[in-house]
Amino acid sequence: MPQHTPTSVLVTGGAGFIGSNFLLRMVPRHPGVRFVNLDLLTYAGNLLNLQAVEDAPNYAFVQGDIADADLVGGLFAAHGFSTVVHFAAESHVDRSILDPLAFVRTNVLGTATLLDAARQAWLAEGPPGDVRFHHVSTDEVFGALAPGDPPFSEVTPYDPHSPYSASKAGSDHLARAYFDTYGLPVVVSNCSNNYGPYQFPEKLVPLIIARAAALEPLPVYGKGENVRDWLHVEDHAAAIERILFAGETGETYCVGGGAERRNLEVVETLCDLVDEALGRPAGTARAGITFVTDRPGHDFRYAMDFSKLERELGWRPAHSFEDGMRDTVRWYLEHRDWLDAVMDASYRDYYERQYGGRG
Repeated sequence: MPQHTPTSVLVTGGAGFIGSNFLLRMVPRHPGVRFVNLDLLTYAGNLLNLQAVEDAPNYAFVQGDIADADLVGGLFAAHGFSTVVHFAAESHVDRSILDPLAFVRTNVLGTATLLDAARQAWLAEGPPGDVRFHHVSTDEVFGALAPGDPPFSEVTPYDPHSPYSASKAGSDHLARAYFDTYGLPVVVSNCSNNYGPYQFPEKLVPLIIARAAALEPLPVYGKGENVRDWLHVEDHAAAIERILFAGETGETYCVGGGAERRNLEVVETLCDLVDEALGRPAGTARAGITFVTDRPGHDFRYAMDFSKLERELGWRPAHSFEDGMRDTVRWYLEHRDWLDAVMDASYRDYYERQYGGRG
């Protein structure tokens, strides 16, 4: 039986990678539910992601800052939200090293602003009705695993190592504090590395696909030995939908892809898939692999135990690593107009600063 039935949903960061994939899934599947997308449209947010739903009668877009208390409070008053699904975040570790305060402002202050707006809207007249605040977070809050360590789970202690993961840890703690202190109906989910359509090309998968297709150098940190668990974004959106409707308030759910791979293995797989898709000789793209200086505080391994989500809510990933990556390569090669639109001059300048002019 559903624990929650949304009627009017505030989706923050809905023009970003995971948020847009969530809306592309949810808007057509739930025509009786109103979805309001609040996004500041920073460099990683793009309304091109949402062309398939932009004219839907149950969807609306608002450009704005989640840390703007007046704006957020006004949206609660105007739309009577029953639900918040909070994606909006600064999320790139390299950028957090360069500009940590921007991450604190968005991820900590922004989350606190949203939580407090929900508290004022939902708890002012006593116990809340059927409302829910779903806070979307990351596996990086748990720190790093050594080879042979069991995967992260809902009871793993927090041990963040970068300004990004520390700011997300702070937002997780705030969400739980609002549940414990005020009784705000909060659910937290922590996910592993996402990949799939509409991901901004500073992240590994779209970056490698774009550069492998163009036969440009492919930067890999260190020796490429760091390990990540890879989750297709469509599987993540399906997990959030399931948690939103059937998860228990106050609970945390880990979402993983069950696909641990070394970074170098991911890059080589993508190179081979790009060569295959473009009809090139095997090994063509791999020739561009270039090892670059490792970033500070680079966690060695992440892995997620999603058995609680599978056991209690019946979710598991539908995409295998191989099929998901093949589909993703095909998508980016078929949507080069999207890549060209998002890889503007400001991004290229940033990329060149990060990788010593290799952009």
